[in-house]
Amino acid sequence: MKNFYIEKFDFTQPKVLENEFIKLLEEPIDTVEKMEDWLKRQSLLYDAIEEGLSGHYIDFQCHSDSEEAKKLMEHDQMIIEPLFKKYDALLDDKILDTPIKDELDKDYYAQFLKMKENAKDLFREKNVQLEIEEDRLATEYFEITGSLTVDWNGEETTLSQLRTYFEDPDRETRKKAYLLFSEAFKSKEDELQKIMSQLINLRQKKADNADLPNYRDYMFKKYERFDYTPDDCKQLAEAIQKHVTPIKKKLQEKHKSELNVDSFKPWDISGVPKGQERLKPFLSSKELIDGSTKIFNNLDPRFAELITKMNENGMLDLDTRKGKAPGGFCSPLPVSELSFIFMNSANSHSDLVTLLHEMGHCIHNDFKKEQPLGSYKETPMESSELASMTMELFTMDQWDLFYDNEEDLLRAKRDQLKGIISFLPSGMVVDQFQHWLYENPNHTPEERNNKYFELLQTLNQGIVDYNDIEDLAKLQWLPILHIFEVPFYYIEYVIAQLGAVQMYKQYCENPDKALENYKKALKLGSSKSLPEVFEAAGIKFDFSEKTIKELMAFIEDKLSELD
Repeated sequence: MKNFYIEKFDFTQPKVLENEFIKLLEEPIDTVEKMEDWLKRQSLLYDAIEEGLSGHYIDFQCHSDSEEAKKLMEHDQMIIEPLFKKYDALLDDKILDTPIKDELDKDYYAQFLKMKENAKDLFREKNVQLEIEEDRLATEYFEITGSLTVDWNGEETTLSQLRTYFEDPDRETRKKAYLLFSEAFKSKEDELQKIMSQLINLRQKKADNADLPNYRDYMFKKYERFDYTPDDCKQLAEAIQKHVTPIKKKLQEKHKSELNVDSFKPWDISGVPKGQERLKPFLSSKELIDGSTKIFNNLDPRFAELITKMNENGMLDLDTRKGKAPGGFCSPLPVSELSFIFMNSANSHSDLVTLLHEMGHCIHNDFKKEQPLGSYKETPMESSELASMTMELFTMDQWDLFYDNEEDLLRAKRDQLKGIISFLPSGMVVDQFQHWLYENPNHTPEERNNKYFELLQTLNQGIVDYNDIEDLAKLQWLPILHIFEVPFYYIEYVIAQLGAVQMYKQYCENPDKALENYKKALKLGSSKSLPEVFEAAGIKFDFSEKTIKELMAFIEDKLSELD
């Protein structure tokens, strides 16, 4: 631990850090030059704090069974983050109260000042203590889920490793894996439901403190969702139900026929037909890194140089193991000027896609370094996920570097495009489920489970047969860490996926131009609005019925080419 990030401050000495904040707070600003210099120094301080906090968070995710890592992160949550939030709000006040701000370049600083006004309007000091408890509960979630293992033919197996059997050609093997996975979470249901109930309660208190009717509205402000509303999310769900879910159903019917089964059960969703094997693009993380580096070098040598540096600096923790938290993420380390990728690879095709996806985030972080204003390096998740989901599609024409067999290559590409159709309705289930959770904060765990299952059967209405296992299907939201740790973070995947398909369409027509537009958009960070970032990428920030229908027709055409 601690060998991949730089700690500029000893967080066990918070007074030293507080003095840095006080210096900035007390410094007079009476010219534009002084203000811009002040903002740069504020950015450097924030970078140092972010790297330390991120490093400790990564340590805990990589070793969720480590008491040392847990203590460091808990110290950050209880001492450093509240200190940071307090002074961040005071420094925002200083910026907004300084008359010289009106002399800043209006075009460049308009978005910045809008973000600061929004943050000031939302901040309540009494919410800081609630957020300490919120972080503690999220940590508890990771401790519980990170420790889950099952007995697989006499061997202790992590849930990430177990997932690979969801694709097995043998139906009984798939069923066994699905049931073991689901029952592992069911065994912890009471604990996880209790955590969720506590989170909903304190999150409603945060909304009350901020004079907002519910936590949903609170998070829309927190995430700076200036360009769409909760009603837009509902309309998006309806548009996807109308134009995507029927295609998903049709693909599932075809898959059911290929599997030659009477009923299409949850363990058949990813199943490989008999006579085939699950896709195995690599046998080790070294192979995964080496092959990905070649792909990135063909796209842009800068991309390849980045993953090489990250690997050399120990910033790729890819393999699954006991005591490691579930999931995957990319975390920027702004002092090191690199990013860390956390994954749970079990040598599957989805792991290849995950690395390419997370590298899209890393490449985005690399280009955002060119933004002189630190606030503009913090991007809305819609554009962050656009960067990563686009990278999955931009690399598809080079997947032959992982697949010698032509049929396996075609399968991988078909699975990628089918995965988009499969994901969009599922993504809206998670989004609309969270809307319901916080619009109805007084619900019971039983009502919570029933609502999730209802949405699963309506928005995501395929042909999956849940008879006899409804109790397990109702708990499928428990492994979704976003619901616990980063609430309302899911609609971004849907919006970004629609943007990424537009990028892929552009790439198929003119790869060089699409790649140029991609990089142009990444460089903007959050200095422009989401519609402007999408426009720079050569696409539309548009999730109307018309656009969704057109994009699904494009994907169906591409699937036909691969058959």
